[in-house]
Amino acid sequence: MRKFIYLCSHLCVQVPLLPIAVLTVIPLAVCPSWRPWGAADIPILGNPGVGQWIVIIVVAYTIIDTVRGMIDDLRHGRVGVDLLAVVAIAATVAVQEYWASWAVVLMISSGEAIEEYAQSKAESSLTALMTAAPQTAHVVRRPGVGVAGVNTGDGSDGSSDDRGDGFRKVAALPSSAASGSSDAATSHYDTVAVESVTPGDVLIVLPGETVPVDGELLSGSATLDLSNINGEPVPRGVFAGARVMSGAVNGSTTLTMRAAEAARDSQYQRILALVAAAQDSRPAVVKTADVLAVPFTVLALAIAAVAWLVSGVPTRFAQVLVLATPCPLLIAAPVAYVAGTGRLAKSGILIKTQDVLENLGRVTHVFFDKTGTLTVKQPQVTRVEMLPGAGTHLNEDHVLMMAGVVETYSVHILAKGIAKAGTEALSRLHRRFEEGQRLCPQPDADWPGHGRDYPVVKHIDEDAGKGISGEVNGHKVRVGRLSFAASSEDGFLPVERIVPGRATTDGDRQSGKQGEGRLADEIRTRFGMLAPDEMASYVSVDGHLIARIVLRDVPRANAKSALARLRGLGVAKLSMLTGDKRSSAAIIASEVGIDDVHAELFPEDKVAAVTTATVTPSRGVTMMVGDGVNDAPVLAAADIGMAMTDGTSTAASESAQVVIMNDDIAAVPRAIAIARRTKRVMLQAVLAGLALALIGMVAAAFNLIPVVVGAFLQEAIDVVSILWALTALLDRD
Repeated sequence: MRKFIYLCSHLCVQVPLLPIAVLTVIPLAVCPSWRPWGAADIPILGNPGVGQWIVIIVVAYTIIDTVRGMIDDLRHGRVGVDLLAVVAIAATVAVQEYWASWAVVLMISSGEAIEEYAQSKAESSLTALMTAAPQTAHVVRRPGVGVAGVNTGDGSDGSSDDRGDGFRKVAALPSSAASGSSDAATSHYDTVAVESVTPGDVLIVLPGETVPVDGELLSGSATLDLSNINGEPVPRGVFAGARVMSGAVNGSTTLTMRAAEAARDSQYQRILALVAAAQDSRPAVVKTADVLAVPFTVLALAIAAVAWLVSGVPTRFAQVLVLATPCPLLIAAPVAYVAGTGRLAKSGILIKTQDVLENLGRVTHVFFDKTGTLTVKQPQVTRVEMLPGAGTHLNEDHVLMMAGVVETYSVHILAKGIAKAGTEALSRLHRRFEEGQRLCPQPDADWPGHGRDYPVVKHIDEDAGKGISGEVNGHKVRVGRLSFAASSEDGFLPVERIVPGRATTDGDRQSGKQGEGRLADEIRTRFGMLAPDEMASYVSVDGHLIARIVLRDVPRANAKSALARLRGLGVAKLSMLTGDKRSSAAIIASEVGIDDVHAELFPEDKVAAVTTATVTPSRGVTMMVGDGVNDAPVLAAADIGMAMTDGTSTAASESAQVVIMNDDIAAVPRAIAIARRTKRVMLQAVLAGLALALIGMVAAAFNLIPVVVGAFLQEAIDVVSILWALTALLDRD
């Protein structure tokens, strides 16, 4: 009840004519013909009573306000088509149908209120994003906290102890700041407008608050809700040094961060810019609807004029016009498109203009980038192969754990995949230990999984392009190319140790690269051949080559089903564009269900492939799906460029018209399905509304619908049309 009262009061504020029209019924009903001034006829109007004069005044105000709106529309390049309402209401007064005049005023005002409600309902998802924008920030103001790298002067102020990160050793934030205590929350920061934050400021974000700007996490760890950014339902744990994005909601403990961007340049503001652009745009179909409203107006006036001329009754003119409503064109069409835009935003899909929504529904050819789009972003570990005859008591999980530990410190393309597999292997080792399995001999009880919670890592050293080495729990580990992993610290391959049973000759010791090449070939033969799409890192422990870790580009788990749904939606052609070698591309394509593969392409080749499809006659609409950064040129070449991100990269890609914020390939067919349903609902609402209006006008022309009834019936047609348009919000794809 309270919500209903709030809604009514809000609508009355937005549409002040509505309460005036409602109250006007009182004098019209109580004293319509009371004339304290006596008989005084006025041309056309006759001698109205007090109640009728009040209606006339309200009608005059309505006409003036409507004409002002029409002029404003024309100034902004839109066709003012409220002429029907003006003529209809004036006609009812001219034929002295004051109850009909009041009904039309009520219908106009209530129609505006319904439009206001429909627009706010359709924009609900977009408005939620807007209102969630952070407005304030807590800037830390205490000794020892400042802008990174700023030297404040002499050593007396502590600058000599500056660590280079903005904190002085003697004045680091106390533990209370990280735990969210009242001391940290009330004593050591100033609350300022978010626009006042500058890069380098140290900020406090309290539990449940929204991160105000992009920055770097200074606290040891934090839990962030990213649902406002990418729709991710499960809070994400991040650790010191991680990027923290504006728009994320902090968890249950206070976090400390350093601002990296001003508010206007932060991630959430980019998202809001996309949302605002989509709200303000008008798709071509809505512009067409505006234009179609003009011939509808001419048709309505023609039917009304013919009815008057044939019947000879002026009231017939008003009867027809009160039923002539262009609202299905003027309101239902844009409401449906705004609702569709809101549904996309709720699904983590942002569009730059509503024209994109219309074009999405007509896509017939989709191009996909391979790496990071059809596949996961980094190669993943598929198996560990132990070297036959290596004679080690270690198993695959030990190898993965140790390799993963050292690869954590690497920037190589394979490092993240190995590090992830290593973390999973460590968990398995821990579980086996807890279950009482002792798989390693007692002398090696210091291996993880045998009592030690975390491995101790020392002496990490990366040789760019070759591999990385380090000490894990006292054991020397090397991971990388075969020549790097198998070599000893002096850089030579220990032939007699790696290839047992093979005699070491003087020729082997002196042949250099030739001998190493023969040895490498023999080792690879013992492991077995790799598939065309596989790659490997070799692992040695304490100078013994013991295993290789095999990785490959792995298709996204839902890539095949997403592409199958695209075909189910009638998308005629799916293509892959990649710079990868043809054999690897063919394997991924067969796994996800793509027949048209373009491999070994340079960026200009990708652009040429898309451009050729785009300019082909009867081609339909082409769409390119990529990561929005490396694929920027080809995204721009397609009719629609769709960038897939996880919300941590720049949303406002200059090249993409559509941005997927949750890094989910299933959003591609979902976007097309939402676009198609939006257009279908819009057409249904418009055609149904116009058909009902035409039927009503013809019936009124034959005097089957009285003028007062017609006014209320016209409002019913508007309500049906607008409510039907709002069904674009429903998830029925």
